[in-house]
This record gives sequence, C-alpha cells and structure tokens, in this order.
Amino acid sequence: MKLHLDPRTKLFLILLCVLCAMFSPSLYFQFALVSLIALLALVSGKPLYALRGIAVYAVICAFTVWCMGVMSGTWRTMFVAFLGLVHKVYACGMLSGIVIATTKVGEFLSAMTRLHVPKKLTIPLAVMLRYLPTIREDWHYIKDAMRLRDVFPTVLGFLKAPAMTVNCIYVPILTAASKAADELSIASVTRGIENPRRRTCLVSIRMRAADWLVILLFAAFLAAELLYKAVAV
Repeated sequence: MKLHLDPRTKLFLILLCVLCAMFSPSLYFQFALVSLIALLALVSGKPLYALRGIAVYAVICAFTVWCMGVMSGTWRTMFVAFLGLVHKVYACGMLSGIVIATTKVGEFLSAMTRLHVPKKLTIPLAVMLRYLPTIREDWHYIKDAMRLRDVFPTVLGFLKAPAMTVNCIYVPILTAASKAADELSIASVTRGIENPRRRTCLVSIRMRAADWLVILLFAAFLAAELLYKAVAV
C-alpha cells in the first residue's frame, strides 16, 4: 500500500527539509536526511527513485571525504565549497522530485484553494507540475528516436559529434518544450483557470494520521540537529 500525503503536507515537508539542510551540523546528518527522504520515496511507491537517490548521494559523500583527505590548497577549497553547496541542495531537490511525481494538479489546486493562496502564484505552480512530466516524456521519445540514428545524449556522444547531438536532440527538445508550454497555457485558460470566482474541487483532500506522523518525523529530525549544534557549542 502506497503512502499518499496531502499536498499541504508535502509543501510543509519541503520547508522543513530546507531548514534541516540549512542547520545540518555534519555530513552524517546530511546523509541521514537523504536516507529519510529515500525512505519516504520508498513508501510512496518510488523504490527505484529511492535507491538511485541514496546511491548517488553516497558517491558524493565518498568524493567529499576523499577531497578533504587528499587535496590541499586552492583546489581543496574550491571543491569543498562546491560540494558543500551540493550537499545543501541535494536533499531538497530529491524531496521536490517526490512531490512533483506524486502530486496531481487537481490535488495541488485544491490544497492551494484551502490555503487561500493567490492565483498569481497558484497558476504558474500548477502549470509547472504538468509541464515537467510532459517535457520528461518528450525527452524519452526523442532519445529513443535518435538512438536509431546512432546519436546518443551523453558526454561522450557530444564530444564525438557535437553538431549532430545539438541538432538532433537539444533543438527538438527545446522546440517540444516551447510547444508544450503553449498547449498547457491554452488548456488551462480553456478550463477557466483565470475565473475570478472561487473554484470548486472534485478532489477531496484532508490531513490524515500519516501526514501528521511524517511532519512529526521531519520536525524531530530538525530538533535533533538544533540540539546537537547547541550541545556541541
């Protein structure tokens, strides 16, 4: 059984995740935060996403430890500063991916209506939720088509034939992105998204015990970080 969280819970989890990443006292806490997010992805029905996310972050952590132990001087400072930024952003990006993949546009609009969020903010976010999966789907179609022509969207493929890679892959994806944006905007306006009246929602959302439990878990993790920093000082 998949865990299905309220969209308001997901937005609050992103806020808590940002705070956890900001106040993280060490690399161990960062890895624990990413592991917690991977666990959330696992119970949300995204096992491959969870495994891939934790594996990539393990490589980043190993590379960070190697840089701090082997490098010295300016190179060490540059790499450690860059990797520090990666560590702060990675957990938030991973959680945002889960939110986008598991949130339907109707549920999101219903949650924004409940929170009395202005439409100037709601409409762009709702279009974005539908836009990113559409572009991802087009990207897979273009990659599969170009493989038949022996063109691959990889670093090695770009180095072998840069002009061919750009013309056959990146130009079509930019064209598809522009077309998808126009189509989604037209569809949203046609469905009355600019209607000034308060919209009604067919989707029923409410906070359940699972929502409060997940919020409590992330809040407890943030409290543990703050407590550790206070004790360490």
